[in-house]
Amino acid sequence: MTTTPRRPSRREQHRLGGTSAKVTARNTLIAYAFLMPFLILLVVYHTWPVIFGTYLAFTKYNIISPPKWVGLANFRELFADEQFWSGLKNSLKYILIVPVIQVIAILVALLVNRPMKGIGFFRTAFYVPVVTSFAVVGLMWNWMYQQGGAVNTVLGFIGLPQNGSFLNNPATALYAVMFVTLWKGIGYYMVLYLAGLQGISPELEEAATIDGASRPQVFWHITLPGLRPTILVCSLLSTISAIKVFEEIYVMTQGYPAGSTYTALFYTYSRAFQDYKYGLAAAGGIIIALISIIFGLINFRLTRGGKVDA
Repeated sequence: MTTTPRRPSRREQHRLGGTSAKVTARNTLIAYAFLMPFLILLVVYHTWPVIFGTYLAFTKYNIISPPKWVGLANFRELFADEQFWSGLKNSLKYILIVPVIQVIAILVALLVNRPMKGIGFFRTAFYVPVVTSFAVVGLMWNWMYQQGGAVNTVLGFIGLPQNGSFLNNPATALYAVMFVTLWKGIGYYMVLYLAGLQGISPELEEAATIDGASRPQVFWHITLPGLRPTILVCSLLSTISAIKVFEEIYVMTQGYPAGSTYTALFYTYSRAFQDYKYGLAAAGGIIIALISIIFGLINFRLTRGGKVDA
């Protein structure tokens, strides 16, 4: 004989509902308690500096006297400064490495994604430059770019004309620094693309191969669309890093020779920590941020928002 379960009364339902609400509220409080240290650090070291820096862009401030509101005067001075435009031009030139580093990183990821003996060693070798301090990398490449350095020695060995010191030549200095950024960043993006490749179902590629697709066709129609979300992320990171390039310039050239490696972010650094014009530096930072947003939107457009084709 079966018995029908007793339906809870309204009072019991209300009590159970109240208990469930209390549990939910308690869990929410516990979650926010765990998040609170991060949220505090985010506000102190990110949100507040952005707000205060935006305010400083409209003031005259030299860290000694209080900020004085000057409106758009900093932006007018910024746009009238040829040095800023020269630095911005070099920063935009730096974006040329973005497609190059993405293509090379994808090719390297395809190479190390194969199951072969010693593959762990090759993955580590490609990633070593990423974790190497730029102080060490800068000193190493400064020596290699000298007139009697390794680069000119290799050029002479293969019969190509030597260039003297690459970093002392205004025609080659910026491109020499760009190559160091390329060399150091390939391993980082390789790891991201390797993760993207391993997230693509092997059955799709096998099915395409069975249907008669060649290896280039499989890559173009299966692998590359599957990598689109990773391409978006890597392109965004690479573009923003190129526009905001600073560490390489600071360590290797300090903007020389003849301002050929002077970038927009190095301009803001110079105005802030050499001339103590923090308002002008903040205005330059806002312009750099706006340009980064514009190129970010372009990346979204080119990669269709990272959406994988159905």
